Amino acid sequence: MNIVVVNDDGWGTAGIRLLAKEMTQLGRVTVVCPDGARSGKAASISVETPMYVRKIEDHDLNGAEVYVTNGTPADCIKIAREFLFPETPIDLVVSGINHGSNAAINAMYSGTIGACFVAAEKGIPAIGWSIDSHAMDVDLHWLQPFLVEVTQHLYEEGIAPRTIFNINAPVGEIEGMRWTRQCVGHWTKELVPLEELPEGVLKGWKLGGEFINDEPSATDTDIWAMQHQLLAITPLSLDWTDYGSL
Repeated sequence: MNIVVVNDDGWGTAGIRLLAKEMTQLGRVTVVCPDGARSGKAASISVETPMYVRKIEDHDLNGAEVYVTNGTPADCIKIAREFLFPETPIDLVVSGINHGSNAAINAMYSGTIGACFVAAEKGIPAIGWSIDSHAMDVDLHWLQPFLVEVTQHLYEEGIAPRTIFNINAPVGEIEGMRWTRQCVGHWTKELVPLEELPEGVLKGWKLGGEFINDEPSATDTDIWAMQHQLLAITPLSLDWTDYGSL
């Protein structure tokens, strides 16, 4: 089985290294990822910026091949499909492990999930993995036993066309798994003013903010599952049509 592993945190982070190593138990792994952080890029593509790719030879990823690019996570899927596998099918795309939750509305912004959607657009089954911590040194050993088992099960059960799986893990011991829907929520106080500005600049900000759960009593959401130390598995569709409004 040909497996492409991608992420949006960039090459060398703990999440993608663990994911790539674990996926070698399921097949031939090719890592194609950005050469640095591309968080929040969603499914953005490099329309006007030329893309380059280079191969990483010095790594310890159990025989996987590793390629990095100056492009986005979505670009990585296009590079994998047209450059690395022009004639050979890609059987599965696995994205992550993202350092930071992609539950609720966060999935809309996520480069990790954006790469999965590009894969789905090309007819390739895709699964995204994330953990609810932005720390680069977050303890992943609680999540490790689930990576192969869950990925293999979802793949063998069959991933419907134009559908992806968004999997979010809590930090610490995982007490089980649950099928979930996206939690309804929103971000507030997102612009954090900069104290020092370049000369001539009127105002500047960096992104921050607070996530507000708009349905805190709901027990069937991805946020609730993570809050209760459960692995949240959420199917997402490439079709954004609101059929109820037709």
